[in-house]
Amino acid sequence: MRYTLAVGLVALLVASSLTPASAATGPAACRDVDVPVTVLGHGEVVHGTLCAPPAGAGTVQLLIPGSTYNSSYWDFPGHSFRSAQNEAGFATLTVDRLGTGRSSKPLAAVLTAFVQAEAMHQVVQHLRSGALGPRFDKVVIGGHSLGSAIAVLEAGTYRDVDGVLVTGMTHRVNPTGVVGAFANFRPANLDPKFGLLHPLGYLTTAPGTRYAGFHAPGAFVKRVAELEESLKDVFSPVEAVDGLGVAVLLPYSLLIDVPVLSVVGSRDGAVCGPLATDCSSAAALHEDEAPYYAAPLRTFVLPGYGHSINLAPNARDYYSAVAEWALEEVGR
Repeated sequence: MRYTLAVGLVALLVASSLTPASAATGPAACRDVDVPVTVLGHGEVVHGTLCAPPAGAGTVQLLIPGSTYNSSYWDFPGHSFRSAQNEAGFATLTVDRLGTGRSSKPLAAVLTAFVQAEAMHQVVQHLRSGALGPRFDKVVIGGHSLGSAIAVLEAGTYRDVDGVLVTGMTHRVNPTGVVGAFANFRPANLDPKFGLLHPLGYLTTAPGTRYAGFHAPGAFVKRVAELEESLKDVFSPVEAVDGLGVAVLLPYSLLIDVPVLSVVGSRDGAVCGPLATDCSSAAALHEDEAPYYAAPLRTFVLPGYGHSINLAPNARDYYSAVAEWALEEVGR
C-alpha cells in the first residue's frame, strides 16, 4: 500500500515537472479599472483592463499601445496578446494611453511622451501597492511603437519595473517609412469616427490607410482591416516629438537597468531597411540594438510582417517568445 502510494506520488511529481509553462487552466478573470494619476498638476484617469489567470499571478505585464491605437491592440479579436500571456501564467493590464479610449483627454499640446511615462509610473505604483485589487511583486512594462517609447522613458526614469518589452521600435528608424506613416495622419475632429467635437490637436489615420501604414507587406485580411478601422484611436503629435527624439535618438534606453526584449516584424517599414535597422534575423537585430542598452537584451523577429505585429497571422510565435522571455528573466 505504502509502496503503491509512493510510486503514485513520484509519478505525479514527474508529470508535474513535464507540464508546459502554460499555467492557466481556464479563462482569465478580467475587469475594468480606472487608475487615478496626477500629471501637469491635474488629476486624470488611466483606463485599463486588468486580467489574471485563474490561479492568480505574482507578475503583471503593463501594456501600452502605440499611436492611433488603444488597449484593443493587445486584445484584438482572434489576435489576443493579452490572453496568450494570461494562459502563460501572467496577469496583464492593458491601458488606454491618456488621450485615447476611456482614459482622460488632456490638451493635446501638453501631452508629451514624458507626461505619459509619468502616468505609467503611477500605474506601476498602484499595481505594486495592491490599490487595484491584487498586489503584484513584479511588473513588466511593455509597449508597441510609441507605446514602446513611453515604456523606455518610464523604465529609464523611474527604474521601478522588472523587465521591459519593446515592440515596433528600434534606434535607427527608416526616414522614408516614418514620413510615409505621417502622411496618412489627419486631425481627428475631421474624421467621421471622431467628429467635430473631438478635442483639437489630436491626430488619427485617414480612412483606408492603415494596412499600408501598419501591416504591409503582410497578408491583407478584409475582416481584420475593417475591424481595426472601427477600433482606431488618436495620438498627440507632441508625444511623437519627445518619444522619437528622446527615447529613440538619444538614446534614453541606456538608463534601463532590467532585462529587455526587443521584437519587430522583419518587414517593418518604419524601422527596418538598409539605412535603418537590420531586421533580417534576431541575431542581426541584436547586433544593431545592443549598443543602445546597458541591460541584458534579447531579440525576436517575426518574419514576413510589417509594423503592427500583434495582428500578424503568425503572431502566436511572438506571443510565445514574450512569455518564454518573461518567465526566464522575471518569473511568474
